[in-house]
Amino acid sequence: MTNARSKRAASPASGMTRRKFIKRAGAAGSLAAAAASVPAVSAGAWGGETMQDAFGTFFQDQYKKMSPEEIEEALARIERRALRETGVRIKCENTPPIPGVVFGYAINISKCKGYRDCVYACVKENNLGRDSQMQYIRVLEMDRGTRNLEKADHYYDSEIVPQEGKYYLPVQCMQCDNPPCVKACPVEATWKEPDGIVVIDYNWCIGCRMCMSACPYWARHFNWTEPEVPAEEINPLTHYLGNRPRMRGVTEKCHFCVQRTRKGLLPACAEACPNGARIFGNLLDPDSEIRYVLENKDVFRLKEDLATEPKFWYFSD
Repeated sequence: MTNARSKRAASPASGMTRRKFIKRAGAAGSLAAAAASVPAVSAGAWGGETMQDAFGTFFQDQYKKMSPEEIEEALARIERRALRETGVRIKCENTPPIPGVVFGYAINISKCKGYRDCVYACVKENNLGRDSQMQYIRVLEMDRGTRNLEKADHYYDSEIVPQEGKYYLPVQCMQCDNPPCVKACPVEATWKEPDGIVVIDYNWCIGCRMCMSACPYWARHFNWTEPEVPAEEINPLTHYLGNRPRMRGVTEKCHFCVQRTRKGLLPACAEACPNGARIFGNLLDPDSEIRYVLENKDVFRLKEDLATEPKFWYFSD
């Protein structure tokens, strides 16, 4: 069935990098001397940020090494920065993985019609920079009977979809069980969580982009500019490892809407799909829909020969 869909075009707070911090601290004196004066709150020389918050951000440890108290302080700093820079009061949470849950995804490509509703929902939910047109999900237009991703059209611009002789293949982070991106990161800024989600600590990322080079699915994206989201479009419900405000010079990617899925909700893309093509659930639950698909459908995974073990499958009716 052919349906007409109109074309639509689909971050916020900027962070102080260690390089910027050292440059500023050098102008003011030694780091040790400055640290001693942290309680003295002064915002003028720190881009509107208090010296205490600036030092807290700079000296913040890697996420997995922080104590619960340090994480709470980091969340509070993120919320204060968002309010200062956008005027929006966000809530940044640290919801942990659900015990006994490993998330998996499957897409029924016979039901996907190329509307890109999943793309637009993802952009809105995850506070993706509107200026850069960053998108975690790309829907590929493919010739029927082929699976050559290199010849797919990432940028099809048809007023009416689906087009005759074409089918549509959404791609995003595959949340690999053996993720090459994690192995490539020199500073351990990315890792696999117990629920199978590969996450990024944006504050720890140094922007080397080695993870991007290692990913065979083109799933990671680099912020060349400060991501911009209109204040009225900011989703205020965020997660430290998910859709919180990012900064220039870091990579980001799909994280299975960790701010939603760890609360028992569907990812925004799955909820937005008008044809029910997207199946999401707990791989460890024998009664889940995702397990039914894997046990009863003829499924395949992209680039399976690379042994990345993606937790993302495709099938057709």
